[in-house]
Amino acid sequence: MSDAKLVFVYNADSGLFNTVTDIAHKILSPKTYECQLCSITHGIFSVRENWVNFLEELDAECEFLHKDEFIKAYPGIDTTYPAIFKIEANQPDLWIDDKHINQLSSVDDLKKAINEKLANN
Repeated sequence: MSDAKLVFVYNADSGLFNTVTDIAHKILSPKTYECQLCSITHGIFSVRENWVNFLEELDAECEFLHKDEFIKAYPGIDTTYPAIFKIEANQPDLWIDDKHINQLSSVDDLKKAINEKLANN
């Protein structure tokens, strides 16, 4: 994928308090959890193994950011989260938006969406 990288942005903020709150939300009310990207790629306490395996085989550099980290790194981007961006020459391009991600329900669905985008670029 040349010098581009993929940046996965979670619809969650960084920090210990937010992490603990997210874990509690996943346990107590998983249907109302606001980050489908998190739900797909992570179990309650760790990253899903089949997601890790996919990333290891993916021919692309990947970065994972919480939305507050992304906003700090790339100010001025107006979007809703979760989202996946393709970054080239430090310019973010919205690659897979929240509407698409929120329709996915599994790691396999997400892998398919990413592979389709890679095949068309």
